Amino acid sequence: MLLEARHLVKRFDVGGGLFRRAGQVHAVEDVSFGIEPGRTFALVGESGCGKTTVAKLMLLLERPTAGEVVYRGRAVSGLSGGALTEFRSEVQAVFQDPYSSLNPRLRVGRIVSEPLLVHNRMSGAEARKRVDEALEVVGLPRAAAKLYPHEFSGGQRQRIAIARALALRPKALVLDEPTSALDVSIRAQILNLLSDIQEEFGLAYLIIAHDLALVEHFSHETGVMYLGALVEWGPTQTVFDRPRHPYTQALLASAPHPDPDHPPPGDVIRGEIGSALSPPAGCRFHPRCPHAFAPCDRAEPATTDTGQGAWARCHLLDAGAPAPVRRGEPARAGAAGRPA
Repeated sequence: MLLEARHLVKRFDVGGGLFRRAGQVHAVEDVSFGIEPGRTFALVGESGCGKTTVAKLMLLLERPTAGEVVYRGRAVSGLSGGALTEFRSEVQAVFQDPYSSLNPRLRVGRIVSEPLLVHNRMSGAEARKRVDEALEVVGLPRAAAKLYPHEFSGGQRQRIAIARALALRPKALVLDEPTSALDVSIRAQILNLLSDIQEEFGLAYLIIAHDLALVEHFSHETGVMYLGALVEWGPTQTVFDRPRHPYTQALLASAPHPDPDHPPPGDVIRGEIGSALSPPAGCRFHPRCPHAFAPCDRAEPATTDTGQGAWARCHLLDAGAPAPVRRGEPARAGAAGRPA
């Protein structure tokens, strides 16, 4: 395993005020997954569920309250100095907005070469050669190095951001909504580019996304997060075709579907995601779950192997696993209104 999260926990202290008590934001709770070279792991869920915080933890932009980030079998959460610089040269990031992630005052050549000069202390000639190679990989001409970011389209800017990350020849990329700020036609180009780069260089990707169609097409494994915790995870096709957690089913049912006569199974969930300052007791999803029953508000659900390499945390599975529900089939109800 190249890059792993092992039981990551992240809590932020919140100071009190005139109308607010001091407390802690439970941003991430016991999140574990691993990514192998040449594979993509996607995190999905509603806004505010902790996906970006996990990404920051994996990049060591935030330090975990508990748990470990492991790279090549070595815990890296406590790294500093040269060891931290080396880790960051091998685990790079591509951010969401190509308009704000590039310095408008620098030419593209300087933008792409800056991490080379910081991490590797290359000479100017060596850095220019590496910049030309990186631009070529992302499909931009060498002449682009002389231009400023405002002279490019959104898709071209994201290519520049990818070139900047690739210039260091990393082993893993953290992609935080890499196409959400782009037009639909440009998204496909960027995804195809990332796929080609992964195939050529064997990179591991962690992608944060809201677009479920993108995730299904692009990722090998998927983790579904709710209020800071993973509720279901496994091979992408298994999670999408056989969703076993009510939240996963609702998430898939909420996505636009090309065939309205055969929508994905799942109940519509009501209300808003709970407060990370005071997460619900027991299962975090139970206040919104249409199938909640007695144990849900008292005890944390156990992790259950749901088959085909997938796992889920739900008391419904403890009580007797519901029959697999495939997309295009209606959910079957059993005793107490639970899936049979």
